[in-house]
Amino acid sequence: MGVAFVLALIMGPLCIPILRRMKFGQQIREDGPQGHLKKQGTPTMGGIIILIALALASLRFADKNTDLLILLIASLGYGLVGFLDDYIKIIFKRSLGLTAKQKLFGQLLISAIVCYLLVREGHSTDLYIPFVEFHFNPGWLYFPLMAILMLGASNAVNFTDGLDGLLAGTSAIAFGAYTVIAMNNTQPEAAIFSAAMVGAVLGFLVFNAHPAKVFMGDTGSLGIGGGLVAVAILTKAELLLAVVGGVFLIEILSVVIQVVSFKTRGKRVFKMSPIHHHFELVGWSEWRVVITFWVVGLVLAALGLYMNEVL
Repeated sequence: MGVAFVLALIMGPLCIPILRRMKFGQQIREDGPQGHLKKQGTPTMGGIIILIALALASLRFADKNTDLLILLIASLGYGLVGFLDDYIKIIFKRSLGLTAKQKLFGQLLISAIVCYLLVREGHSTDLYIPFVEFHFNPGWLYFPLMAILMLGASNAVNFTDGLDGLLAGTSAIAFGAYTVIAMNNTQPEAAIFSAAMVGAVLGFLVFNAHPAKVFMGDTGSLGIGGGLVAVAILTKAELLLAVVGGVFLIEILSVVIQVVSFKTRGKRVFKMSPIHHHFELVGWSEWRVVITFWVVGLVLAALGLYMNEVL
C-alpha cells in the first residue's frame, strides 16, 4: 500500500503537466450541473497514474502466478478500454468516446480472457450467500455470470466517477475491505493487489480532491472496476460485492430507475442521474455529497466484513 501510494505521489507532478501540455482536458456535459462547467479543460486520463502505481507495486511484492495475472488483466485490460474511450473523447473534443457497442465488445473480450484463465486454474464455481451457511453451484453458467458481473460492476464504478474525489475515496474503502477478506482467506496475491490499489487511489486522491487538479477518466474508473470484480471473484466473495460496493450499486440503480421511469412514464425520479448529481441539484455542495458517500461506503464495507464473518 505504502509503495503504491508513494509511486502515485511521485507520478502526479510528473504526469499532470504532460497531460495539460498534450491538451488532454476533460469535456464537460452541457446538460450536467452548471457548476461543473468551470472544470472544462482539467486534465483527464489521470487513471494512468493509478494503474502504473498498482502494477509496479503488485509485480514487486506479489508472486507472479495465475491469480496475479487474472487481477492485472482485469484491471489493466478494462483500463485500456477506458483509455481508448478517453483518447477518442479528447481527440474529437466530445463528451462521448467509444460507441456503446465498441465499449461493450472491449469489456466482454477482457471478461472472456479472465474467465478462460479461471477455467484453466480450476476456479471453484460455487457461489456463497453472505452471512448464511448456504452455497449453490451453477456449473458452467458460473463463468457467463462472472462476465456479466464484471461488465455490470465496472460500469457501476464508472458511473460513480462524477465528482472530485468521489470514486477515489469509495474505491479505496471497498478495496480496503477486500484486502481484509483476502488476508483472512490467506490469499496473498489478492491481498497485495487490493492493498496496492488502496495506496494508488489514495495517492491519486491527493491531486483529485476538490478542487481536482486531474481527473482519472474512464482509464481509471474502468480499471478500478475491473480489478474490484476480479478480487471479489478470486476471494469467493462475489455476491458480497453488492454490499461492499453498495455505493456503486446505488449509483447504477439510480441510472436504471431514471431511464425506465422516463421511457415508461415520461417522468424523471431524480433531478439528474447518477444520484450524486441529484444531491448537487437539490443544493448540496460537492464536498458534502462526496463526504456523505464516503461515509455510506465505509458503513457498507464494515457491514460486508461482518457478513463475511471477518469482523
